[in-house]
Amino acid sequence: MALFEVDRLTKRFGGVTALEDFSFAVGPGEIVGLIGPNGAGKTTLFNVITGFEPPTAGRLRFRGEDITGWPPHRIALAGIVRTYQKTSVFPQLSVLENLRIGRHRRTAAGLADALFRTARHRREASETSARAMEILGFLGLEAERERRAAGLPYGLLRKLELAIALMSEPTLLCLDEPAAGLNPTETNALGQAIARIRETGVTIVLVEHNMDLVMNLCERVAVLHFGRKIAEGPPGPIQANPEVVRVYLGEAVPVA
Repeated sequence: MALFEVDRLTKRFGGVTALEDFSFAVGPGEIVGLIGPNGAGKTTLFNVITGFEPPTAGRLRFRGEDITGWPPHRIALAGIVRTYQKTSVFPQLSVLENLRIGRHRRTAAGLADALFRTARHRREASETSARAMEILGFLGLEAERERRAAGLPYGLLRKLELAIALMSEPTLLCLDEPAAGLNPTETNALGQAIARIRETGVTIVLVEHNMDLVMNLCERVAVLHFGRKIAEGPPGPIQANPEVVRVYLGEAVPVA
């Protein structure tokens, strides 16, 4: 059974159709790519998946449960977490502090617990710090833990966003152009990090314009054009698909 399903999804903004009759499924443990020209509907799809935009029509299912219309916080608690095209960290806080904030969805202690330093608050704070250090070590960021996020090189800033997302313990991680602005060395490091995340059991949907990253990392690729899916399949056939080449790739990109 699919972990996540999009069934005949349509999203309209007034007279503009951003997504039309789009269907898509992701199996447990997959890395699946979503590609297409700017304006194809990829970010709109992520916004609908994560509850920031309601669908006009169609259904969303996660682990067999209909989650259509759920608010973002409920979807995140269920295990669907996303990153954004633009960096979304607290620049004046340290790396470690950013990760602690990223854990808030998984904690139950409230203001009173914090004020009176209750046993629950102390336990959750200890668990949060331990988890943060584990993730920083996993992504090779432990040496940066006390550094302000504003002072990080851009490649490490992108890794920090991954680390914050992992603090929410996602089952499905939606990455929106994580390689944007990265040089080839940084992109390679990012790809290795994403592959390691998948090895921990996290399923990943990747929106990305860097075709080397997509074609070498994803088992399947779906192609959007003007809100419609025009192709889906393994990277090789997608690169050779004449319609995909015409509307997006321009030429086939060899898989390393």
